[in-house]
Amino acid sequence: MQVGGQAVIEGVMMRAQDKMAVAVRKPDGEIEVSVENIEPLYKKYEILSLPFIRGAAAMIESLIVGIKTLQYSASFYEDEDEKSRFEKYLDEKFEGKSENIIMSLTLFTSFAFAIFLFVLLPTFAANFFKSKIQSNIYINLFEGFLRLIIFLVYIYLISKMEDIRRVFEYHGAEHKSVFCYEAGLPLTVENVSKFSTLHPRCGTNFLLIVMLISIFIFSFFGWPNIMVRIISRILLIPVVAGISYEIIKWLGKSNTGLSRALAYPGLMLQRLTTREPDEKQIEVAIAALKAAIGEE
Repeated sequence: MQVGGQAVIEGVMMRAQDKMAVAVRKPDGEIEVSVENIEPLYKKYEILSLPFIRGAAAMIESLIVGIKTLQYSASFYEDEDEKSRFEKYLDEKFEGKSENIIMSLTLFTSFAFAIFLFVLLPTFAANFFKSKIQSNIYINLFEGFLRLIIFLVYIYLISKMEDIRRVFEYHGAEHKSVFCYEAGLPLTVENVSKFSTLHPRCGTNFLLIVMLISIFIFSFFGWPNIMVRIISRILLIPVVAGISYEIIKWLGKSNTGLSRALAYPGLMLQRLTTREPDEKQIEVAIAALKAAIGEE
């Protein structure tokens, strides 16, 4: 059974087949575990299970699940009296359905921010150099290089934030637990602690591969007016995600020299997005994984 997950605020989310579990270390020190049955999009709609299409579906589903679980984990650290006026207004206006509305707004805002940072910014920046770089292929490669630099700088900067560092420690605990499970060992703190925080199927690897694949694909699309460039890049995101997803699945299964070489840059990037967890954080990851696989 293949398992995977993500770090949340003071906790870990794990998915296995048709079940998802979130374990959070509450302010009082206890571990709260929530389990729910899920039906992946590819099971609801057969077309979404096809190679290259399933990657785009998985990306959208991961975004939705990720924001939902982050909000759930954050709820343990929110004071009802600290709710913003906007949240209170939504509660009153939509009869307690503010959580769904805020999740939708968060998803939209996250997507818009990503488009600005990784599409608009590098495209406008590269446009200033168009007169000095005559080849369309080279200017597209230059734009892709700028996008990659922005991505790496962004990851580096957020890794320095104290709250994000805590999340990255739980990210490390998640990877260690998955490694232990895949090795067939009992899920104990002692066993989990022995494993690496760097995993080839990590979402960090996926994002880096998305960046590299986009450089390759966009290099063949000339350099039309700026609106056409922006629209084409947004429309091609599902294509890039689909190809990247197939590569990351192969990297997770293969152990050839080629697969290890391709996975290496992503593993090195995980040195920024994961940190060594302490025993209490590992306990949370184990609780989430055991609940997801149905183990007491």
